Amino acid sequence: MDANANGAHRPGEVSLEHDQVIDLALAAGRGVVWSLDFATDQLSWSSGLAELLGIPQAEDTDLRARLAELIKPLVVTAGTTAIWEDLELEKSYTAPGGDTRWLRFTARRGDGQLFGIAHNVTDRHEDRRELADLADRYRLLVELSPDMIVVHQDRAIVYANPAAVNFAGGGSKAALLGKPITDFVDLLSQPEMFDRLSRLTEPGATSEPAEAIFVRADGTRHVMDVVSVRTTWMGRPAFQVIMRDVSAKKAAETALRYQAALVEHVSDAIIATDAMGRVTSWNPAAEAIYGLTAAGALGRRVGELVGAPLDPAAVFKGGGVSEETHRAADGSALSVRVSAAEMDDGFVLVCADETARRRMERQYSTVVASLDEGVLVLSADGLVISANPAAERILGVPESTMVGSSPRDWPIYDESGQRMPPSEYPAAQVRRTGVAQHGRVMRVLRRDGRNVWLSASCRAMNPEDSDLSAYVLSFTDITERRAIGERLEHDATHDPLTGLANRTLVLDELSSRLHRPERKSIAVLFIDLDKFKVINDSLGHSIGDRVLKIAGERLRRAVRDEDVVGRLGGDEFVVLVSDVHGEPEVKALTERLREWLTRPVSVDGRKLHVDASIGIVLAGPGDRRAADELLRDADVAMYQAKTLGRSRYEFFNVELRRRMQRRLRLEQDLRDAVRLGKLWAAYQPVVDLRTNEMVAVEGLLRWTHPVHGAVPPMEFIPLAEESDLINQLGAHVLRITTQELAARRARGIDVDLKINLSTRQLDDPALISDVEHALHTTGLPANALCLEITESALMRDSALASEALAALRELGVRLAIDDFGTGYSSLAQLQRLTLDTLKIDRSFVMRLGESTDAEAIVTSIIAMAHAVHLTVVAEGVETRTQLNLLRDLGCDQAQGYLLGRPRPAAELWS
Repeated sequence: MDANANGAHRPGEVSLEHDQVIDLALAAGRGVVWSLDFATDQLSWSSGLAELLGIPQAEDTDLRARLAELIKPLVVTAGTTAIWEDLELEKSYTAPGGDTRWLRFTARRGDGQLFGIAHNVTDRHEDRRELADLADRYRLLVELSPDMIVVHQDRAIVYANPAAVNFAGGGSKAALLGKPITDFVDLLSQPEMFDRLSRLTEPGATSEPAEAIFVRADGTRHVMDVVSVRTTWMGRPAFQVIMRDVSAKKAAETALRYQAALVEHVSDAIIATDAMGRVTSWNPAAEAIYGLTAAGALGRRVGELVGAPLDPAAVFKGGGVSEETHRAADGSALSVRVSAAEMDDGFVLVCADETARRRMERQYSTVVASLDEGVLVLSADGLVISANPAAERILGVPESTMVGSSPRDWPIYDESGQRMPPSEYPAAQVRRTGVAQHGRVMRVLRRDGRNVWLSASCRAMNPEDSDLSAYVLSFTDITERRAIGERLEHDATHDPLTGLANRTLVLDELSSRLHRPERKSIAVLFIDLDKFKVINDSLGHSIGDRVLKIAGERLRRAVRDEDVVGRLGGDEFVVLVSDVHGEPEVKALTERLREWLTRPVSVDGRKLHVDASIGIVLAGPGDRRAADELLRDADVAMYQAKTLGRSRYEFFNVELRRRMQRRLRLEQDLRDAVRLGKLWAAYQPVVDLRTNEMVAVEGLLRWTHPVHGAVPPMEFIPLAEESDLINQLGAHVLRITTQELAARRARGIDVDLKINLSTRQLDDPALISDVEHALHTTGLPANALCLEITESALMRDSALASEALAALRELGVRLAIDDFGTGYSSLAQLQRLTLDTLKIDRSFVMRLGESTDAEAIVTSIIAMAHAVHLTVVAEGVETRTQLNLLRDLGCDQAQGYLLGRPRPAAELWS
């Protein structure tokens, strides 16, 4: 651009002949007027440019260059705008003296020219910064406010301060946002609430304080004082609600409520006076601030009302703003900022009461001092400015020592125990990134040598301040909470009785070892103590618990430190052994474990003996089974060891899994067969050896599986015995056999019915009623039914057996002892149990004709039975030799394949 030379206007002589320039000057107020001719690039300006730019001794060429640089964005923009369109530019400018100024340029494009006004607006920016700082402090006060403050939009919560979050249940703020406000308002209070909100039609409109019932997450109801304000959120109408629990102490609540109202709703006293300072208008805010009604204020001098000399004209002439101390009607001091404006007939005074703000700041300091949470204020260079008492207590350092020090010099460690570099400290992270840090867990070594765990957060004092001049570091002592958490974590993964790993930890550890790179074979040993139930039932649970603890300790001592010993519950333990080299090594380990377990256990002067059945699984490097599958297979192998006689160990193999899977499937299918009535009865004849006639039949349960065909009783009866099915099977056999035999007897077939009772059926309280119901519904005479009980069942609990048999005897049912000779029965027991029949076990019958010992035993059994008037039945007769010998020995009855195989009723009596 050209300078003012060559005929251009000199400073102070800029042409103002254009109306547009005059309009700009009037609109912008006093300032430096300038213009630019696009055709000649001539730049002109009025006087005052040197003072505006802070270079009073500058030459015109220097002023031209600086002005041209400053308005350059306007010139570029003007090239694309229409004639007489207004342009504005506001930017910072550093004067040669070093001070920073804010300059505002207002311009309008004319026909071939650009006209503008420039003026200094630095004071306005300073005011904006002060307002921003004040807003940040207010925002911080809202966050720290004990009052509950929420903003809801379209009835959904969009903001909640910490006090409101705590009231809602103490979860995260994010979990609360988006929830309907009605979730927390009692149904009875909702109509009145919505009525109050409907009356707030203008932005800034505030409801009168009202009471409403709010509901916490735990269901408790609280009466709240509520104030609602019409506001905006993200540019759309919303409502801000301030809530206070009126059940707290009244004085403290009043102060807190006033604090929240001051922060969110600054209301100024508006007072109008005449030229003599007499009040002509006194708004409600003035009534509240000064404690005087409008009726009592009108017509009086304003100085009398505010308790201090106040001349509106003097304030106006002195610049329009004054900081003063006023007095309320009750004599209390008020800190007031007075602004005055002149009217035609007097003045308007705006009195902003700052008393509450200053009181709030003092209260904030008091609140911070009373917090259990440590709070440090750090300067921009990371030095401690202040520390509250909680920080002194937690860190063990007095404030006087901390002030001026830097947390960078403190020994701080992360959760892994590593020394944390100072660059990773929360304050350093905030300084570097500007992003607040929350919930950083770290360990600080106090000067007294004690470690303290902290949950720390850090943020800028004023997050919107680009200078980041101060930081707030807050922290909570979580040492005790962390210790409790570690204990809970240990308890969650360890058996409370033995302290060994529980099932969860065993599976986690096994899974971890299975996924190790280049792992070798892993052995899983599933251990079940033999005879423990006898100890527990006979000596009590306290003795049993001590035995379990001793067993667990012995297992732990018998293995390596890196091996895992766990207790799965009851008397079941597991041992995990890594890096094993085949079965021989595992067998040696298993023998060592059994050797440790079988040593006598001394408890309360008693020497107890236990042994173990152990199932073993070997998982090689290529084994793809998961941890729970290996544990399951080890359990299957342990069960096989118990089945084969206990006190032994078995290795798992695929065949064993196949048998167990078949067993599980059969058990489920058996349940379905019972439920659907798919079982049927076969009958084996019992023949009188004197007449060779069939005098009775034994009812036997049979199962034809839809897939596997006929399932042998020796396979499915044990399944039923070990589950809860045996009583159902017994009731089913009793029901169908009594029905079928009663039907045959009604047609003249005079035979009796024999049915086996299992050991568990004797314990069934429903046995007597089942028998009675079967006899009653079928009409079968009671003496035609003979129930057979095994010798071992009678000996297991003779008292209980005697009671059950006596009840059956009262029904008229006949009783037999089955498999005689395999247990420990005596003649006295046979007399006491009042039996009718004795059945000789097939193991003796099958040896007749081959062994003189067997003949002698059978002879003795027959003689003993006849001595107490019992009928003797021999079972398992398969040869003529056996039958003839039994007849010669005086046996009464016999049954077996020689005399007839079990057949359905329709075939037996066809």
